[in-house]
Amino acid sequence: MILTEAAKVVHALEGSYGVHAVEVSEIQAGTATVNFRVVDATGRRWFAKVYRGEVERERVAIGLAEFARHGGVPVPEVRRTLGGDVIDERVPMSLWEFVDGETAEGGLVGARWAAVGAVLGRLHRRLAEHPAAAPVLRAAVGVQDIGRAWQSFDRIVEGYSGRFGLSPFEAWALEAAKERRALLGRARMILAGLPELTVQVVHGDLASPNLMMCGDAVAAVIDFQAPAPRFAAWEIARIGCDPRTVMLGDEWMSGLAELLVGYREENPACRLDDLVSTVAVGCAYTLASTYPLAEPLDDPDAVTPSLEVYGRARHDAALVMLERLDEVQDGLRDRLA
Repeated sequence: MILTEAAKVVHALEGSYGVHAVEVSEIQAGTATVNFRVVDATGRRWFAKVYRGEVERERVAIGLAEFARHGGVPVPEVRRTLGGDVIDERVPMSLWEFVDGETAEGGLVGARWAAVGAVLGRLHRRLAEHPAAAPVLRAAVGVQDIGRAWQSFDRIVEGYSGRFGLSPFEAWALEAAKERRALLGRARMILAGLPELTVQVVHGDLASPNLMMCGDAVAAVIDFQAPAPRFAAWEIARIGCDPRTVMLGDEWMSGLAELLVGYREENPACRLDDLVSTVAVGCAYTLASTYPLAEPLDDPDAVTPSLEVYGRARHDAALVMLERLDEVQDGLRDRLA
């Protein structure tokens, strides 16, 4: 008999974790995993994550999450199997404490700015100690390979131009790709004009879906990637200049400054150059990124109405950041100096 994904989870919970599940329901979230909410016989809730990708990489990512948790970052606790492993490889799956809250996909507003900044500062302060890589300074042009981006946009434009009967989103993506390709020279100039910036181990995917909020407080940081060094300013921009937030209105400009103030209070060793450069890094990176413009060409099944909405917001946010870049940078410098 072929077991369903949920049945496999129930079997693993009992045999590998000693958890007797009385309720298992799938959570419609995540693209690289299948996620389940579990209630056990004692009434305790759990979060089960079934993997589709490379298990060893996921194990290393869980190690980074535990490293952050031990440094005081709000990260859910992973439950080990009866054999002491963080992943039951037979499914494969991991089991976590369940965290109440909602993702930050609604955008950052009000007191959330400072709260998120404080947690992010604590996270980066802790991950700067990770043995995988010590923090170093690198030229900011390394944030994004503009030459490669040119080739990617050329491929997108050629791909759509060779098709007949484009969908509304494909037709929009073609025009957006042309517009962004024309702005790659400005993206290159933005990065070339920045000072050297800090590269260190970071979360790796700190977008709003991976930040759980409970009211104005950060309930949890989830879904770490395997430890790898990247620009700290890039990761700050991913959440501080998230398209969903930027498109809410002009509050993001003053809100970003509050986020960075909270960040520095928790991570006083951070460099002013990294903080002030955040919006420039976010602008240049987003201008030169083809996601999700290329999804109808490369992965049509991934194109959903929500992805289309996000794609349009991401494009518009990049243009807003470009238009307001000097104004925002001056404001950040005045607020943080």
